[in-house]
Amino acid sequence: MAEGTGSKPSLGLSVGVFAIAAAIISYGVLALGVDAHIPIVISSVVVCLVGVVVLKKPWSEIEQGGLNAIAVALQAIVILMIIGMVIGIWIQSGVVPALIYYGLSILSPSIFLLATLLVCSVVSLATGSSWTTAGTVGIALMGIAHGLGIPAPLSAGIVISGAYFGDKMSPLSDTTNLAPAVAGANLFDHIKAMVWSTGPTYLIVALITIVLGMKYAGGSLDAAKIEAMQTMLKAEFPISFLGFVPPVVVILLAAKKTPAVPGLFAGVVLAVLLSVFQGHGLADIINAVHYGYEAQLSSEIANAEADALMALLAQNDLSVAPELAQEVGNMLTELLTRGGLDSMMWTISLIFCALFFGGVMEACGFLETIVGSLTKSVKTVGGMMGAVIASSFVSNLFLGDQYLSLVIPGRMFKGAFEEKGLAPRMLSRALEDCGTLTSPLVPWNTCGAFQSSVLGVPTLAYLPYAFLNYLNPIMSVLISYMKIGVYWRTQSGEDVVAKEHPGN
Repeated sequence: MAEGTGSKPSLGLSVGVFAIAAAIISYGVLALGVDAHIPIVISSVVVCLVGVVVLKKPWSEIEQGGLNAIAVALQAIVILMIIGMVIGIWIQSGVVPALIYYGLSILSPSIFLLATLLVCSVVSLATGSSWTTAGTVGIALMGIAHGLGIPAPLSAGIVISGAYFGDKMSPLSDTTNLAPAVAGANLFDHIKAMVWSTGPTYLIVALITIVLGMKYAGGSLDAAKIEAMQTMLKAEFPISFLGFVPPVVVILLAAKKTPAVPGLFAGVVLAVLLSVFQGHGLADIINAVHYGYEAQLSSEIANAEADALMALLAQNDLSVAPELAQEVGNMLTELLTRGGLDSMMWTISLIFCALFFGGVMEACGFLETIVGSLTKSVKTVGGMMGAVIASSFVSNLFLGDQYLSLVIPGRMFKGAFEEKGLAPRMLSRALEDCGTLTSPLVPWNTCGAFQSSVLGVPTLAYLPYAFLNYLNPIMSVLISYMKIGVYWRTQSGEDVVAKEHPGN
């Protein structure tokens, strides 16, 4: 963006534009109940008009700002498309059904939530992707939760907590690399710094899952329903341990630092080979990859009338009570009719709208003005960390993408952290503690839209149960005010943990 072109917005104008945009998006999503796309587009139009008419910014400059913001997330969009393919073919080939089937055999309500947290954490650490974790093992765990009688919003919140723990702590994660790059920190110094805030938070979340698991251990287990789910899964899919091969290979490739795109696509290829081995035709395989899987037997059972239902059960040798068969059929149809490249287009279109909005906001200078004003009044370390965290959350709320919530506040606060003598890893930690973690808590944010779409639970429904995602930012501010885990940059260029700057 060219320097000195047009006028710099005042703080009052910047806050006013933010308020108008917030009102438009909130009214559309919450009051009218419409998708966020068009309200965000309308907000973008308002921002552009103010930029051109009031600030005298050239349209070409504003437009380029929007396009540059979209370019930042192009790799993520490609990954999103591949994940859609993964979900569709992994269901058709029996990968996800196998994970559900065997998971139902070994898990109980008392340990399910803790196991979900741990499994999603490990997979996300290995893959570096919360999206991959939620779109693969997350879906399987949601299916197991159905069978165990655990509410979908609760299980979705725990899936997201585990997935985003790995996303922010894995050296393979894009955000874990982006945050220190913006702040000027070393990758592994950044990860070490995050242990101070994320470690205690993770222990608290683990304790919460244990307590909630005890609550569901008293009688939620429906053995008949679980047996019916396993029976109907086995009737529709070829359940075997071969279903573990694609996810294990994807995890191993990620552990060997294979780039995300080829690593995920390897999971697609392996699942395609499984489908061919199972006798699926080429057209069916392509349709599953493109449009997702459509439940067949379970859907027929769910919609069959009395006599037809009995005949269908007998034809497939299913010894399940008719009413239970229809209930489970509805459940499996809702769970397994999903995936495919095409299913991600809604989310991708939302990403484009949100990123363009964020880009024109930055091009007009509104966010820079607001965030810049915060640095003038902040004096303490806790205040600095709190200002970054608040700014990252506002960015997630208004800019619609976690990348922008890392990049823009990171740019704005970098100089202030240097002047204060704080190590760059403190800034990068604050960016991830909020920018990465609160992104799935906003319905119109790219992450919130993706998680809601993949897990089948509205963002505001799972939000109260995504414990890690909102407790971690609080913990980050709290320990900063307590002067715990504060890194200072010394004159020699080394970072030192101390309550006060070593030079003071």
